Amino acid sequence: MSKILCLETATDVCSVCISENGSVISARESGNERSHALQLAVFIDEILKESGIEIKNLDAVAISRGPGSYTGLRIGVSTAKGLCYGSGKPLISISTLQSMCYGVPESYMKENKLENFYFAPMLDARRMEVYSAVYSKDKTVVEDISAVIIEDDSFNKYLDEKPVVFFGDGAEKTKEILNHPNAFFFDDFKHSSQFMNVLAHQKFEEEKFEDVAYFEPFYLKDFITTTSTKNILFPGGKK
Repeated sequence: MSKILCLETATDVCSVCISENGSVISARESGNERSHALQLAVFIDEILKESGIEIKNLDAVAISRGPGSYTGLRIGVSTAKGLCYGSGKPLISISTLQSMCYGVPESYMKENKLENFYFAPMLDARRMEVYSAVYSKDKTVVEDISAVIIEDDSFNKYLDEKPVVFFGDGAEKTKEILNHPNAFFFDDFKHSSQFMNVLAHQKFEEEKFEDVAYFEPFYLKDFITTTSTKNILFPGGKK
C-alpha cells in the first residue's frame, strides 16, 4: 500500500494531498494569490496530522513540475526536495498540464455527448499566449507542451478532426477567439494536487523517480526580471 504526498504549486492554487493507493485521504488547498510560501508547509503539517501519518511513513513525494508560475514552482520543488532529503524518500515529478486532464469530470463529457475527443489544458502566459499541450481521451500525449500564441486558427489541426476540450486559466481568453463547432470549454476547472494521484502512483509502481540533487522545475521559458523605475528609498526623488 503506497502513500504519496502530492504538492501542486504551479499556479495561484496552493494544494497538497496525501494519496493512498490512488485515493485521497487528506487534502488542503487555497487559491489565495502569492500565498505558497506561507501556506505550503502549514498545509503539509495539517494533513500529516489529520491522517496520522509521519513523513517517515510516506513512500514518496510527488511535485507538479510545471510549466507554470516561476515562484510557485520554485517554492514547491524546494519543499519537495527538502522533504525527500530529510526522509530519504523518492521524488516523483508530474507534468502539470497532463495531471490537469484528470480534473475534467466524466459528467462534462456525458453532458456534451463527447465520446472521442482531445484534452487541451491551458495555463495563462503573457498577453495572448498560453502554455498548452494536447492529450488523447486516455490522457496520453498527442502534442507536447509548448507556448502558443492564440489566433483564430489555433488548434484547427485537431479541431477539424474531433472535439477538443479546453480548460485551465488560459482557456478564458482562448474562448474569446476560437470559433469552431468542435471547440468545447470546461469553465469550472480548478487546479488541485488531487489530480496528480493516478500519475503519481503509476510512476511509483514503475519506479520512475527523479534525482533529488539535480531535479529542476520545467519552466518552459526563462524567468524574466524587470528593474523598477521608482525610487523606493526616496519616493520624492533622488537624494
